[in-house]
Amino acid sequence: MTATEELTPPTTEHAPLALELEDLDVVYQVRGRDRQVLRGVTLNVKRGEAYGLVGESGCGKSTAALAIVNYLPRNGRVRSGGLRIDGVDALSLSNAQLRKLRSESVSMVYQNPGAALNPSLRIGKQVAEVFRIRGEKSSAAIDMARHALERVQIADPGSVMARFPHQLSGGMQQRVVIAMALAIEPALLILDEPTTGLDATVEAEVLDLVAGLQSQLNTSVLFISHNLGIIRKMCDRVGVLYAGKLVEEGDTETVLQDPRHPYTVGLMRCVPRGGVRKDHGRLDTIPGFMPNVGEELPGCVFAGRCLLAEARCVQEEPEAYDIGNGHISRCHFHERAQTLPREQSAELELPAIDRTADPLLRFDDLGKVFKQQGHDVHALVGVSAQIWPGETLGLVGESGSGKTTLARTLLGLVTPTTGAVVLDGKELAGTLGKRDAKDLRALQIVFQNPDSALNRRHQVRRILLRSLKKLAGKTGKDAETRMHELMHSVRLAERYVSARPSQLSGGLKQRLAIARAFAGDPLLVVCDEPTSALDVSVQAAILNLLVELQAKERVSYIFISHDLGVVRYVSDRIAVLYLGRLMELGSSEVVFSGPHHPYTEALLSAVPTIDGLERDRIKLEGDIPSAANPPTGCVFHTRCPRRIGAVCDEQEPPLLEVEPNHLMRCHIPIDELRALQAEEPAPASASV
Repeated sequence: MTATEELTPPTTEHAPLALELEDLDVVYQVRGRDRQVLRGVTLNVKRGEAYGLVGESGCGKSTAALAIVNYLPRNGRVRSGGLRIDGVDALSLSNAQLRKLRSESVSMVYQNPGAALNPSLRIGKQVAEVFRIRGEKSSAAIDMARHALERVQIADPGSVMARFPHQLSGGMQQRVVIAMALAIEPALLILDEPTTGLDATVEAEVLDLVAGLQSQLNTSVLFISHNLGIIRKMCDRVGVLYAGKLVEEGDTETVLQDPRHPYTVGLMRCVPRGGVRKDHGRLDTIPGFMPNVGEELPGCVFAGRCLLAEARCVQEEPEAYDIGNGHISRCHFHERAQTLPREQSAELELPAIDRTADPLLRFDDLGKVFKQQGHDVHALVGVSAQIWPGETLGLVGESGSGKTTLARTLLGLVTPTTGAVVLDGKELAGTLGKRDAKDLRALQIVFQNPDSALNRRHQVRRILLRSLKKLAGKTGKDAETRMHELMHSVRLAERYVSARPSQLSGGLKQRLAIARAFAGDPLLVVCDEPTSALDVSVQAAILNLLVELQAKERVSYIFISHDLGVVRYVSDRIAVLYLGRLMELGSSEVVFSGPHHPYTEALLSAVPTIDGLERDRIKLEGDIPSAANPPTGCVFHTRCPRRIGAVCDEQEPPLLEVEPNHLMRCHIPIDELRALQAEEPAPASASV
């Protein structure tokens, strides 16, 4: 039988399912032992359906995706079970047949598009390669590549095809990868965290694009994410995976509105929603940790962390209870899952912010101009703000808006072109090398990726002791005592003192990075996307930790994030940046409840919510303009949905106090904005 014949799905009265997993077991061989990663996973994805797979890091989501396309690492294998793609038994195929299946029936989009694209090849050559593999001639493949890029709404495909991956934005890179994945019009498209790291508007554009193409091509989608709001928006059905076991499954609406497994309930409670803020209550967390890979779990896999667990749960594996209408739960006590006791941090008294006193940090008319290929790139333009002791200022805006440049300028990592930074009444030197030890202690940063911020060769002990010596001048017993205090304050168990970063989970590494930042008792800490790569349960624990440290140490934060729900929870005031300009500044509640600057309004409309109660989407046309050649007048007028005419095109609006403690840069009077935005008020949110 030929490869082609063997790949032909059986003819039936109904089209085959796009994906069928039946009692699938996957193991990794470690030190000569098989360690189970997936435990009897059974799920189906229908033609044209979007199926979401959610769970914490380490639960087996990505392993399931890699098993489907047979990209498991060398020590991984499918031990038992069935796997069919578009009716074809994928486990029985030869290597040649498997390659043919991948080229015709299944595609995958990875989390990091920059790593998925070859940095040494131009985009056109990479996209055309997909068609050449299928037998098309070079000239035809180039034409097909151009059409594929047009289909993912790239306005100038010819220009994009001539560029290298590093010359594209993150959103544009992801569009290219999606174009390559959909070029074969696959029966199944696997999306593994495709929007992690993208800002709110780009994320919304990518999701709209995927949804439109899925409908157009009738492609089935397996959507892997830890963002429950995205799953709610994109998926027809959802499966909840824990320790390699599918613990709950059903229609997305049903599972998220009426969860019947304690783990699902716990995940949903971790998400900041319904306008919750740090001064109104702590976030719930899920106690304990994920079981080790390969750990023997004779009963319920979640029993070790479940606050409803009884002796039966540890000894007896629960069956898949049918709740009705395709909703299943593997919990002995599914009928009372929503009575799960809450694992909350103790309520804390946050420091009162006295704005009649002198601010801790002040920056006036801060500007930064970079030189790039003979052009002046205005990354920051006249940004001014103040931060008081114990306050958190949130920075939001699209990628390229100037958030990270502002943070790096305050820290002295980037020298400002104009303006000054004043800390506790003292003007700081523009460059880090000219600041004294006290200044260095006072301003610290927690980076987005702890892997690149921590020395992988050093143990936890050495990382913290070195920071204590450099920042606080502590050595010997004093340093040892303070190290243990720091570890206790960030809830990093003492058993990790001899561990290296590679031996820690993502959440533990971020706790270590926070402990290091607090080694010198800082006055202000810049948090640059500190939770963006973390799942919701770890995110909740880290946010609670930051709030607790603020209450205890009276430290101030500058908090940068694309997740507007997280920013709302942790921030006292919010600054909205666009093309290096401050467009809006006000209290968290004022900025979120409105009236908003039109740019803020568009950002908020792009955020999918776990409750499904979203604002009408305001689509911004085009990309953020080049800072080397910004538009005249209001820099937002080229994309503004509320542009009122020539005044927006010709005159740059000043930043004015439109209400008490609420600044905005817009030609439209505040009362008119309030009337326009009140026509469709944002709906209220509910909570589980």
